[in-house]
Amino acid sequence: MHVWDAIVIGAGQAGLSAAHHLKVRGVDPLVLDANAGPGGAWQHRWDSLTMADVHGVADLPDAVAPTSGPGSGEGRAKEVIPAYFADYEAAYGLEVVRPVRVDRVESVGELLRVTAGERSWMTRSLVNATGTWDRPFLPHYPGVETFRGEQWHTVDYPGPEHFAGRRVLVVGGGASAVQFLGEIAPVADTLWVTRKEPVWRDRFAGEDGYRAVQLVEERVLAGLPPQSVVSVTGLFLRPQEQRAAELGAYDRLPMFASIEPSGVRWADGRFESVDVILWATGFRPAVSHLAPLHLRGPQGGIELARTPGSGQTPTAAARDPRVHLVGYGPSASTIGANRAGRAAARALVDLLREGEKESAVS
Repeated sequence: MHVWDAIVIGAGQAGLSAAHHLKVRGVDPLVLDANAGPGGAWQHRWDSLTMADVHGVADLPDAVAPTSGPGSGEGRAKEVIPAYFADYEAAYGLEVVRPVRVDRVESVGELLRVTAGERSWMTRSLVNATGTWDRPFLPHYPGVETFRGEQWHTVDYPGPEHFAGRRVLVVGGGASAVQFLGEIAPVADTLWVTRKEPVWRDRFAGEDGYRAVQLVEERVLAGLPPQSVVSVTGLFLRPQEQRAAELGAYDRLPMFASIEPSGVRWADGRFESVDVILWATGFRPAVSHLAPLHLRGPQGGIELARTPGSGQTPTAAARDPRVHLVGYGPSASTIGANRAGRAAARALVDLLREGEKESAVS
């Protein structure tokens, strides 16, 4: 069986960045992607998410990204960004095999075996860039199975028209919840519940983002599961959400205690009848295929470590330096993913060269 120097799992922002940086350093990686086509998680975003709604798309290495944010046009993000990724794969000759959904990665002596169904590949090193989209988080509340209305999650959000004329409960304190309320409130009756009081800001400052990344980085260095950065960066309203604000959509309620067939009930007895529950409750890292490597520590997370080749960005699994995680924890953003991809590539190239030297001596 052919032995690859490096395999990258996932062809989103982080995976393509890592693959590019490996290739320019003389390591031609194999990229395995679970999707049928290019675009990573972007190809699964909801139809109503236009480029004007996207907060920002970082450039892939040596390739300018499509413009996003106010004034960038009404092109669907799920079409524009995948096209950008597809052009990038072709322009830089990245070998991407898809659709391949990896089931498990295990250690076989000095090598790693990557398995997807009946197919498998051997590699000396691995970059895991599987993101979170495949693991939507749905919290459990008593009575949830009795609810007779509809329940949706961010991952399958059908667009605001679907909810017209109905009473919709949006659950979650992140940017997606704010955006959903902005779209739905003008056409439906909405309620918003969050676990914590939202922190509102007039703008998003660069130092807020830096501090948020720093806090998440501290967690993964300690082996703790990564958390959302919204509590640090805060939330802010864009012009397209002002109408919802005028309608009172952002008058937040604390979390309810239980769910009943026709609505939700709070611990103090308050009851609200709703037709739909929209769970904007986020995602968890898609890393179950790495379980055979036993990378998780006693704190419940995969502890990352800084390695000599990676600079200040921690990407290496502390328990197995052959495995690097990008788009995980502090690098779970488009800008962070690029930095992590570069850091992982540098570290793995150094690791591979060191292995070659040891083989030559022996």
